[in-house]
Amino acid sequence: METTNTAAGAENTSDLVNEEAKRIAIISYITIIGLVIAFVMNNEKQLDFAKYHIRQSLGLCVTGFGLGIIGLIPILGWIINLLGIFVLLYMWIMALMNALNGRTKPAPFLGSKFNEWFKGL
Repeated sequence: METTNTAAGAENTSDLVNEEAKRIAIISYITIIGLVIAFVMNNEKQLDFAKYHIRQSLGLCVTGFGLGIIGLIPILGWIINLLGIFVLLYMWIMALMNALNGRTKPAPFLGSKFNEWFKGL
């Protein structure tokens, strides 16, 4: 019985760390301010799960900024921007669902590139 309680206690400790990383990962997907807050929260802890999702969120923000720049171009830019916003929304929802479910699966389409580009974070 005591070994079972000890094992359960060890699981609870790892779950707390996992919950903290999950919390930081979810915060990173809530606007640019949430990304900055998550980056600061994870600065001293350096949790790998949180770092992964911070990179994904940063990539989504940069992609949104790029779409905004493209949207300044009349007509063709507007069309690309409109379609891109829907794709970006899909990518954001899927990445957020991965963070909520505790998975380190990249965001669709560009998620693996985000990890390459921002691996220094």
